[in-house]
Amino acid sequence: MTELAKSFEPAAIEAQWGPTWEQEGRYAPTLDASKPSFCIQLPPPNVTGTLHMGHAFNQTIMDALTRRHRMQGHNTLWVPGTDHAGIATQIVVERQLQEQGLSRHDLGRPAFIGKVWEWKEVSGNTITQQMRRMGASVSWSHEYFTMDEKLSTVVTETFVRLYEEGLIYRGKRLVSWDPVLKSAVSDLEVESEEEDGHLWSIAYPVEGSDEKLVVATTRPETMLGDTAVMVHPEDERFAHLVGKQVRLPLCDRLIPVIADAYVDKAFGTGVVKVTPAHDTNDYQVGLRHGLPMRTIFTLEAKVNDDAPEPYRGLDRFVARKKVLADLEALGLLVETKKHKLMVPRCARTGQVIEPMLTDQWFVATTKPGRSGKSIADGAIEAVASGEVKFVPENWVNTYNQWMKNIQDWCISRQLWWGHQIPAWYDEEGQVYVARSEAEAQAQAPGKTLSRDPDVLDTWYSSALVPFSTLGWPAKTVEQDLFLPSSVLVTGYDIIFFWVARMIMMTKHFTGQVPFRHVYIHGLVLDAQGKKMSKSEGNVLDPVDLIDGIALAPLLDKRVQGLRKPETAPRVRKLTEQEFPEGIPGYGADALRFTFAALATLGRTLNFDAKRCEGYRNFCNKLWNATRFVLMNCEGQDTGLVEHPGGVCPPGFNHFSPADRWIVSRLQRVEAAVAEGFDSFRLDLVANALYSFVWDEYCDWYLEIAKVQLQEAKAAGNEPAARGTRRTLIRVLETVLRLLHPITPFITEELWQVVAVVADRKKPDDGHRLINAPYPVAEKGRIDPESEAWMERLQEAVGVCRSLRGEMKLSPAERVPLLMTGDTAFLLQAAPLLKNLAKLSDLRALDDAAFQEASQLAPVLVLGDARLALEVKIDLEAERARVAKEVARLDIEVTKAKGKLSNESFVARAPEAVVAQERQRLADFEQQLAQQRAILEKLA
Repeated sequence: MTELAKSFEPAAIEAQWGPTWEQEGRYAPTLDASKPSFCIQLPPPNVTGTLHMGHAFNQTIMDALTRRHRMQGHNTLWVPGTDHAGIATQIVVERQLQEQGLSRHDLGRPAFIGKVWEWKEVSGNTITQQMRRMGASVSWSHEYFTMDEKLSTVVTETFVRLYEEGLIYRGKRLVSWDPVLKSAVSDLEVESEEEDGHLWSIAYPVEGSDEKLVVATTRPETMLGDTAVMVHPEDERFAHLVGKQVRLPLCDRLIPVIADAYVDKAFGTGVVKVTPAHDTNDYQVGLRHGLPMRTIFTLEAKVNDDAPEPYRGLDRFVARKKVLADLEALGLLVETKKHKLMVPRCARTGQVIEPMLTDQWFVATTKPGRSGKSIADGAIEAVASGEVKFVPENWVNTYNQWMKNIQDWCISRQLWWGHQIPAWYDEEGQVYVARSEAEAQAQAPGKTLSRDPDVLDTWYSSALVPFSTLGWPAKTVEQDLFLPSSVLVTGYDIIFFWVARMIMMTKHFTGQVPFRHVYIHGLVLDAQGKKMSKSEGNVLDPVDLIDGIALAPLLDKRVQGLRKPETAPRVRKLTEQEFPEGIPGYGADALRFTFAALATLGRTLNFDAKRCEGYRNFCNKLWNATRFVLMNCEGQDTGLVEHPGGVCPPGFNHFSPADRWIVSRLQRVEAAVAEGFDSFRLDLVANALYSFVWDEYCDWYLEIAKVQLQEAKAAGNEPAARGTRRTLIRVLETVLRLLHPITPFITEELWQVVAVVADRKKPDDGHRLINAPYPVAEKGRIDPESEAWMERLQEAVGVCRSLRGEMKLSPAERVPLLMTGDTAFLLQAAPLLKNLAKLSDLRALDDAAFQEASQLAPVLVLGDARLALEVKIDLEAERARVAKEVARLDIEVTKAKGKLSNESFVARAPEAVVAQERQRLADFEQQLAQQRAILEKLA
C-alpha cells in the first residue's frame, strides 16, 4: 500500500519534479513532421531582471498552453531566452564601477564589455532560475541570450540586407535623449508623470509696432532656440499679425509669426513659441513650415555656443532661472502661474528627457522595399488578412492606429553594451555597411576605417527572435515546424514596441508571419487596483508567495525599494494590515491556479494574495481525496483486470446512477476545458475544474461512494463495489491529467500512484504525467438520465438540510424524515439520503398521519411530496426561543425602516449602501414572518 503524506507539502514535491522533468528531457520538442506543431516564444525578460508578478502571470498562461499541447502529442516547443537589455545592464555595471571610483571610460570599451559579460555570467541568470520555480516547461536546450554569437550574426545580416535595400539610413532626427546616459532612449523607457510646475507668460515685441505677443510656456529656457511663434489660423485676435515678425527676447533675433492648427486657442494665451530642435510637436511644425532647427543644448543638456553668451555652459535648469530673472528685469515676464504638467523621465536614470536633434540610424518603415511594399504595409496586411489574429479582437484597433501613424524607427543608441552597428567610416566620413571589418575594408581599399561606436536598440534584436532562434538564415527543420509559432502571449504595453516590429521583420525576411495569434492579457495590479511599483511599496514577489516570507523581511524589501523614503511609514502600515504575520507560502501550484482563475480578457486584474489561500485549500482537498480513493482502491479489485478479448463479462461491473452521473459530468467538464483552452480563457478552464473537483467529485461523489461501498460490502455485491472503485480511480486519474497544465507539481506527484491503481502505467516504468495523453470528451458517455436522477437527489438532500437548518439541529444529531405524497424516489435513495442528510430513518405516512406528526415542525415541498423532520421538542423552551428571536427581528426591522425613512441618509449615502440597507430590511421581514408562523404553530 502506498502511504501518501497526511497533508500536501508543496516544497519537497516542487524540489523533486522540476529537476526531474528537466533532467529527463521532458521539455524538449519532438520533430515529427506528421504531427501537429505548437510553438510559443517567451517574451525575453531583461537579463538584469528578477521575476515579478507580470512575468509569473504571463508564464503561467504560456506554460498551461504548452503543457496541454505536449500532452496532446504535438511537437511542442516553448523557446526561452533573455534580453541583453542595453541600457539597464550598462547602468548596473557602471554603478558597480562607481563604487570602486571608476568609470567605463577609465576601463575603455573592450574591458568594460568584458566586465558586463562577467556580471552576466555571475548574476544574469537569476530570472531563469525563478522561472523554474514557477514550473515553466521551456525547452532549455533552445535557450538564447540576445548577445549570443548565433543571434548576433542574424542581427548583422538583417541590418546589412535592410541597408542594401535602402531601408536603413543615417540621418538627423529628433529623439528622446537622456543627458546622463548620453544616449537616445526608446519611448518605452520614458515614463511621464504629473508633476507640479509653472506656466510662464512672456512678451515677444512685434517688430515695427508697439504690440507684444504674449507667449505661454512651461520651458522658458528653450526660447533661446525659438525659430517662430504660432497662433491658430482661425484665431481672429491674432490674424493681423500672421506673416509679421517678433523680436526674440534675450537673443535679439527676428522670428516669424506663423499660423498652424496645432495651436489650442483656449490654452494659455493662445500664442505658442516654436522650438523645433527641442520639442516633439514643434519639430513637426518646423517640418511643415520649413523652419530652421536651432539646437541650443549640448548632449549633456548644457546651453551651447549657439545661444547668447551669458547662458553658455549653464545646465538647462540653471539657465531657466537666469532666463526668467533676465526677462523680469526687462519687464517681459508677464505672469507666472502654478501648473500641473506631465514630465517625461527616463525609467532607468530618473532624468528628465530632452528632445534632441542628433545623428542616428533609422529603419525606414513606410518606404517601399524590393517587394514594392513597405515593411509597415506588410505588417498591416498580415493582421487585416487574418494571418495574425488578436485575442481579444479589439486590440486590432490599437495595432492599426499605431501602424497607420508609424514613424521611421530610430535604432541606434549611444551605449557600449549591445550589438555594435556594422558600419565603418573613412577619413572623409563615407560610410561602409558590411558583415565584418574585412568586408568593409574590401569596399574601401587603401583607406583607414573606424567603426561606428553606437549600438542597436535592444528592440531590434528582440524583433528578430521568431526566426533568429530557429536557425535563420539557414533552412532548418525547426523553421519548417515552428514558424509561424502558434501564439504570442504578452501585455498590451508592448504591442507596438515588440509585437508590431516582430510582424514587420519576420514578414519581411521570411515571407511568413511570426505567430498566428496574439493573446493580449491584462496588467497585474494590487488588491486595491493600483499598479505594483517599488515607489508605491506594494510589490509582491512571486517566489515569496511560493515559499513564504516573515513580516520583517517583507517590510525590509518593500521599504528598500521606495523612491520617496518619506512614504515608508505608510507602506509599513499597509503591509502590516495586509500581511500581519507575513506571507505564509502557498506553493507554486496554488499561485498558478490563482493566476489562471484571474486570466479573463480584461485590461487589468486585481491580485489579492488571499485568493492563493483558497487555491492552496483546493490542493489540500485534492490531496485528501486521493488519500481516500487510494485507501479504498489500492490493492482492491477495481474492475480493471484484463479479460479474454478485452471485454468484461456481463455483470462483472455494476455502475450506479451516481457512478454514471460523475462520468457524465466529467465529459461535460472535459468539453468545457477544451473550449476554454482553445479560446485562451484560462479563467474558464480553472473555474470549470475547480467546481467539478470540489463541488461534484469531492463533496458529492466521494460521499456517495462511501455509502455505495458500505452497502455493497454488507450485501456481498462485488459487481457494485467494483463499479464504484473503478469510477473513483478512473475519474480521479482523468482529473489529474486535466489539472496538470495548471497545477503540474501536485498532479505529477499524485498521478505516479493513482495511474498505477487506475491501470494507466506500471510501477516505476518511467512514465510521467507531463507526457500522458490529455483527456478528450466522449459525448456518447454523457448520460442525461443519470444527471436528472442526481439532480433529484441533490434537491432532496438540499430540502433535508434546509429543514435541519430551520430546526437548528447539530450536525451530529440524526433524526427521522417524515414524508407524504410521491415518496418512491426518496425511498429508493434512502441509503444515500440517510448518510448525506444525517437522517436516522425515512418514514412514508399518509396525509393524516403526516399532518398529525408534523404539526409543530417546519414542512417543505419536494415535487409531489411534503417533508418534515421528526424532532421531540420542549414546547416551553422552544416557544421562549422563538419569541426571543421574533423580538430581536422586530427591533432590526424597526431600525432598518428608520434608517430608510431618513431622507438625508437616502440622499447622501452611496447608492450601493442604500441598496444594501433595503436588502437587509427585506431579509429581516422575511425571517420575521417565518418565525411568527412557527410561533403560531407552537401556540
